[in-house]
Amino acid sequence: MRLALAARHLFDTGHTPAQAYATLARRTREPLRSARAVCTALAIPAAEVNRRLDDCYDALLANPRPNSEADTGELLEALGVFDIPKTLTPHELAVVDLFLTAIDALGGIRAGHQHGLARWFTTGNLTAAYLSLTATKPLPTTGDPTRYWTTLIQAGELLTTTPNPDIRLRNALTRC
Repeated sequence: MRLALAARHLFDTGHTPAQAYATLARRTREPLRSARAVCTALAIPAAEVNRRLDDCYDALLANPRPNSEADTGELLEALGVFDIPKTLTPHELAVVDLFLTAIDALGGIRAGHQHGLARWFTTGNLTAAYLSLTATKPLPTTGDPTRYWTTLIQAGELLTTTPNPDIRLRNALTRC
């Protein structure tokens, strides 16, 4: 718990999660414990912390290279290990369901795009997810363009019913 308090102090003094991880890992020489402390300080639920750290333990935390703490922290952050999950409302869950239908209608998606979308779903950044999807086109041979654009129109209509929707949402919806 003391390590989590140290992480919280680092956040309070302006450190990013990646920087807090690097500082703690340098100090303790215990990368897994340091990553867990950063997640705990961010109030990420323990079960989610375990899942995230299990996913990257072998590649990043099991056998760290000397003086690689800053790089490891940045990778952990880029992988979404330090993303704070948002509890989505039923309205937001309906939008995510529409996004998943649209992704299916794409006919294939790059791994990096899929990862970015998953992070936005986790953090509740549905505007970024929508804008990303509206900038993507279904694959000509395996995608279903009609279902893709129809589903994105439905998602955009739901997103624009929120109070003060981002103007970019309306513009993207119009393009759909």
